[in-house]
Amino acid sequence: MGTHALPIWLFIVVSAIKSAILLFVLLTAVAYTVWLERKVVGHMQNRWGPTRVGPFGLLQPAADGLKFLFKEDLTPPHVYKPLYIAAPMIAVIFALTSIAVIPFGNSVVIGRYTIPLQITDVNVGLLLILGITSIGVYGVALAGWSSNNKYSLLGGLRASAQMVSYEISLGLSLVGVLIMSGSFSLRHIVEAQQGHFWGFIPRWNIFQGQVVGFFVYLIAAYAETNRIPFDLPEAETELVAGYHTEYSAMKFAMFFMAEYANMITVACLASLLFLGGWNGPIPAWLPYPLHVILPVVYFVAKVFVFLFIYIWVRGTLPRFRYDQLMAFGWKFLLPVAICNLIATAVAVTW
Repeated sequence: MGTHALPIWLFIVVSAIKSAILLFVLLTAVAYTVWLERKVVGHMQNRWGPTRVGPFGLLQPAADGLKFLFKEDLTPPHVYKPLYIAAPMIAVIFALTSIAVIPFGNSVVIGRYTIPLQITDVNVGLLLILGITSIGVYGVALAGWSSNNKYSLLGGLRASAQMVSYEISLGLSLVGVLIMSGSFSLRHIVEAQQGHFWGFIPRWNIFQGQVVGFFVYLIAAYAETNRIPFDLPEAETELVAGYHTEYSAMKFAMFFMAEYANMITVACLASLLFLGGWNGPIPAWLPYPLHVILPVVYFVAKVFVFLFIYIWVRGTLPRFRYDQLMAFGWKFLLPVAICNLIATAVAVTW
């Protein structure tokens, strides 16, 4: 990718620095996604949302973090303690790990070396993300079982069944993108979407026949991240908060962090796979640093739009019944994903 390959010691140092920066940015984005959701839903419901802590309530995430740190951490006596403690750790670790293979811009040239804006680029990056996020559901399932609570157990079982049902549709919705790009590497998938056709339409996959695949991915992603209208694992009106009923303080916050980190990962994947990633209009007369910064701005803007749609749906739609949830996944979404796959294969072959 560059004029010179990084020496192994320098590669390790650069990877550690990129990991630290990206982890800080991701955790900050998780905190302020919660703030954004509270503000947007508040205005949708004719309320103000957070306003007390800092200007426009911008320090509310810091106040919430301190509150979780200093709250009394209760552990009920009837839980299976090893898995009860491990469950939130599993959920948050795998949610944060999946960001490691996501590229968020072009490469930076420093001296003789070219450094990609990505922690690591593996040729099966998409498979790796799908595998990591699928393991994350074990945190929810183990939390429900280890709590020794009927409502928590039902929430964990619902999460497992929901993940199995919608993971199939989500995976099939991505096969059309893979057929068109011919690679599992996220960077190669973005590079395949460069340029325009008919002179002005971007070659993003959503404009190249993957509109149906995008909407299947969108709906399946809502279900995979347990968001309204698919938040049956934590339906407070019937399960008293579901799988995290018995959790408090920082262990509860870790489930919260995992959910919003998964939202950001899903938004990043949608931008990379369907919306051209960091591709956008970059004037040729711009100086060098802006040619690196502007693609990152485009990518962040697309992720922000996707997160806003997430929040918009939450403030608009009611929760499904569980039978409606399962029927929608198996009887509607799965056949639509299969039809989109067949149509894409036929179109690419011809």
